[in-house]
Amino acid sequence: MEPKTGENGQRAGVSTDPADPQRNAASGVRPLLMVDVDGVISLFGVPRQGDRQAPPRGSLHSVDGMVHFLSATAAAHLLELSQMYELVWASGWEERAEEHLPRLLGLPAGLPYLSFDREPGASGAHWKLEAIERFARRRALAWVDDCFNEACHRWAAGRESPTLLVATDPRHGLTARETDRLRGWAAALEGLRPGQDVPARAGAQPAGAGATGTGGAGGRAATASETAAP
Repeated sequence: MEPKTGENGQRAGVSTDPADPQRNAASGVRPLLMVDVDGVISLFGVPRQGDRQAPPRGSLHSVDGMVHFLSATAAAHLLELSQMYELVWASGWEERAEEHLPRLLGLPAGLPYLSFDREPGASGAHWKLEAIERFARRRALAWVDDCFNEACHRWAAGRESPTLLVATDPRHGLTARETDRLRGWAAALEGLRPGQDVPARAGAQPAGAGATGTGGAGGRAATASETAAP
């Protein structure tokens, strides 16, 4: 399929403009879910000794000559989350996510994907931030990835729109733990009144290490932490 290019310069299987009235009408203006591939769906690394978490279901596939272990567990969770979120591929795979993952894992076809400038300059910003910000505009969003840096957390805390960062362990990818957090956060957003904050329990756990969320329409930031699944 020849990828299309939206107003924002982001190629996709469908329109990538989040202000597109037809797109918003079709989605009910659900929050966006930015989805990384490597470390979220395509897993790597070996379990630690004493790791009690069950290994994810999945299988090996060759994608453009490279072997990947693709998690069927993560795919099932994304299918569930697609009922609450508008999924967007936010991965270095770019158009390859749309070309391969629906066929190999039964994920929805036609999802938008972002293209990135991998040299963000001297600002120290994460290489995905500019494209995500340009696509999302003022939309509420969650972002699941295995490799956030401090710039990501500062950006999330400073956004006026509700924002949640969810870190994964690249050995396990998207698991029930992260899915429960995303499900709860989306449910909290759906019940918000203007100016009301997202309840902290919906976005993250007490302070310790890994997820960042912001509040509701008033833009009051609340950061919290939790480690990725061991």
